Amino acid sequence: MSALKIKKGSNKHSAYNLRPTFSDVVESHTLAVVVDNEPGALARVIGLFSGRGYNIDSLTVAEVDHTGHTSRITIVTKGTPQVIEQIKAQLGRIVIVHDVHDLTVEGPAVERELALFKVEGEGEKRVEALRLADIFRANAVDSTLNSFVFELTGPPDKIDAFADLMRPLGLTEIARTGVAALLRGV
Repeated sequence: MSALKIKKGSNKHSAYNLRPTFSDVVESHTLAVVVDNEPGALARVIGLFSGRGYNIDSLTVAEVDHTGHTSRITIVTKGTPQVIEQIKAQLGRIVIVHDVHDLTVEGPAVERELALFKVEGEGEKRVEALRLADIFRANAVDSTLNSFVFELTGPPDKIDAFADLMRPLGLTEIARTGVAALLRGV
């Protein structure tokens, strides 16, 4: 009978518990970090990520208050809920950081990115590239006999979808700004 005893907590790998636990789910989060606009501020924030092995999927930074000398760093990163909470807590401890907001958690946010696409091609591929650019509302900002440069603004998934469609048509280069984001509403 003692061979049938089950250790406490050993049902972790049971067929009844196939859903991932809270700590197993990796999510993408958009963080807005307001910092003093001073030399080395960005390096300190980025140093936190590199020092702990966290990856940054997107990064934008710009001064947002000229008189208050503050900048806003928008970072898109992935991690489990525990990792994201750890990142936010560690960012909040940096002296130059005024605020840390997790836009993914705080409410619906508007996220936009600007991208430039260089597409080289001739004949039907050129016509198809122009047709798709029109559908996506991309602007042709440069044109030669062999190539176009398209400008597209939108959410990151729109940028990704446009890139996927342009690859077979001669996409040779992409430049992306990174995500800029704000919470919706008041």
